[in-house]
Amino acid sequence: MAGNIAKRENGKWRARYRDEAGKEHSRHFGRKIDAQQWLDQVTSAVVTGTYADPQAGRVTFAAFFGEWSTRQVWAPGTVLAMSLAARTPFAGKPMKEVRRSDIEAWIKQMNAAGLAPGTIKTRYVNVRSVFRAAVKDKVIGSDPTDGVRLPRRRRSDVAMSIPTPEEVGQLMAVAEERFRPFIALCAFAGLRLGEAAGVQLGDVDFLRKTLKVSRQIQRLNGGEIDVRAPKYGSERVVYLADGLVNVLAKHVADYGTVGKSRWLFAGEEEGPPHQNTVGYWWRKTLRDAGLSGIKLHDLRHFYASGLVAAGCDVVTVQRSLGHAKATTTLNTYAHLWPTAEDRTRKAAESIMSASLGHPATTLAGSVTDTGD
Repeated sequence: MAGNIAKRENGKWRARYRDEAGKEHSRHFGRKIDAQQWLDQVTSAVVTGTYADPQAGRVTFAAFFGEWSTRQVWAPGTVLAMSLAARTPFAGKPMKEVRRSDIEAWIKQMNAAGLAPGTIKTRYVNVRSVFRAAVKDKVIGSDPTDGVRLPRRRRSDVAMSIPTPEEVGQLMAVAEERFRPFIALCAFAGLRLGEAAGVQLGDVDFLRKTLKVSRQIQRLNGGEIDVRAPKYGSERVVYLADGLVNVLAKHVADYGTVGKSRWLFAGEEEGPPHQNTVGYWWRKTLRDAGLSGIKLHDLRHFYASGLVAAGCDVVTVQRSLGHAKATTTLNTYAHLWPTAEDRTRKAAESIMSASLGHPATTLAGSVTDTGD
């Protein structure tokens, strides 16, 4: 970066430089020392990689987002989530004038409005991606979202609701026959609502007892359904229990399939079921079972807890649920795995049982007083 300072005829000092693109920038000062200080700051920003074009930073957050978003490859759901996040109180503010305090005030506003910590984090992450893109494009020199504290989320063991086996059995017993296999896929195969709605006959291998999860059904803004690939990393093969294979086979034998795609569950006009349709079926099933407070997604937690209880390792559970990373599985279900103390007690119990030939709990009753 080339720069210089010169005294003008009016007594002012002009500091100027040319950026990497060859564009000239200048400012005038009453004292030479101030001009030199400004030029030094610009030079330091260039050296440290935090330099940004002063003119570029005048674009508003909304304008930059509008231009930047057209270049992004997003799924329809991401487009909606990003547009919601972009409606911030500082949307009309120039990018270079957005401060950390603006971000903190926005977080505080969402928290006061009652938004869940998870929702706030999602919107914050989406907005942060906009500022990070602006930094990379040298529109701004630093990201005002860096280091902003977010509301604490509830511990997973407190926030998570897992139905009991008795409750799941009760739901299966009272559910309408056409909806029973849907519940079974969520509770005994861990499918998400959209994944279960998108199952086709060709996805089920009745001989090998497997189910290929290769699509999901999502609702668009206009209420229409959209068939798309599962969430990133969620394509998977699920190994089915014999009982679940029988449930699916009976469903196909009794009701057949829907449309040319051979959907397992019926929606409108020979298509798969809409999210609202599934919601209606689920609420009716809950009422008929005399239960409340259980979400359809809780059946996925029920499946995961069953895998953990059966001794499945993290990677096995991750692949069964279609998590892109094992860390996601651990962050969600770590509290379900036995602790080191649990494993130690179980191992000690096993050692005692093997040595004494009967459960260790009966040991106290078989020991007699030796008089010591």
